[in-house]
Amino acid sequence: MMDLAMLHEVLNFFYPPHCAACGAGLPIETRKSICGGCLARIERLSDPLCAVCGEPMSAAGNISLCSRCHGGTRNFRMARSAARYDPSREFEPGTLGAIIRHHKYGRDQSLARALLECVGDNLPYRSGDHDLVIPVPLHRQRLRWRGFNQAALLGIDIARRLDCEFDLTAMMRGRATPPQTAHDHNARRRNVRNAFRVAHPRRVAGRRVLLIDDVMTTGATADECAGVLRQAGARVVDVFTLARAR
Repeated sequence: MMDLAMLHEVLNFFYPPHCAACGAGLPIETRKSICGGCLARIERLSDPLCAVCGEPMSAAGNISLCSRCHGGTRNFRMARSAARYDPSREFEPGTLGAIIRHHKYGRDQSLARALLECVGDNLPYRSGDHDLVIPVPLHRQRLRWRGFNQAALLGIDIARRLDCEFDLTAMMRGRATPPQTAHDHNARRRNVRNAFRVAHPRRVAGRRVLLIDDVMTTGATADECAGVLRQAGARVVDVFTLARAR
């Protein structure tokens, strides 16, 4: 009888692994989903960033807030992202945008592993910073169509890294909303207003929450979720997303 190790070798021989981004062949013995070349091309985010929302700033100088955060108050304390994402290149093979699009709209759950590799060590939070990890929820109609919540898959791994509790059902999306892609900031805010609710307030009251999503553009969704969580008694809400859109 063939053991699991031998079976793995046979499968890799006949079905060798390929890079999830560009399709190039990977070494048979690899445990990675993305080749080194594609990982190297991913634009990691680093300072200078807006102190609140994490928007990349053009120069360090004495300015610590982007124009949007300078002009208003956010419901979250701080938001950070692992990498830069250019929506105009999401149909270009080998880009982070292409992986994200195929993961979400191609409904390919297997790409979650590749996206986690894109996060790498670029996680700005540490164990002990938060008590609870909560993903931005999908409406049940979209969840049924996609088959998974991409923010939840990311959140499970982040919670494990931070040795933190993960809660999938503390917050719900009670109203279906159109995709945010074509909207500006004000339209995005209107689109998600009153779309979320905390189903179990006792789970979040008095706790430090880390909210997880896959992509952040203007921060409207994160801000709406953070506001709902704070109304339910969360002590503080921070945000982490895989990517920050240009």
